[in-house]
Amino acid sequence: MRPREDTRANGNRRHYPPPVLTAYGVVVITFMMLMYALEHRDPRFVLAFAVGCGLSSSYGFLSGAWPFGVVEAIWAVIASRRFVTSRRRHIPPA
Repeated sequence: MRPREDTRANGNRRHYPPPVLTAYGVVVITFMMLMYALEHRDPRFVLAFAVGCGLSSSYGFLSGAWPFGVVEAIWAVIASRRFVTSRRRHIPPA
């Protein structure tokens, strides 16, 4: 699906993402923020937040906002590491 174009009188073109991509972005960012709000309840929400960050990163790259994609990818790595360390603290000794 190609982005829609809006040609201005001065010849500049604006590219708009397809509606499906916009809907994807709304869903993944909402998911990410919801998981962030629930992180304190269980370490699995930290993992879900990391997944949400990864999905948000993919949205950033797909929509052409690559700086957003890079930042979200970094947050995905940070959240993944937080999940691993939180799991180590919550595992009862054998």
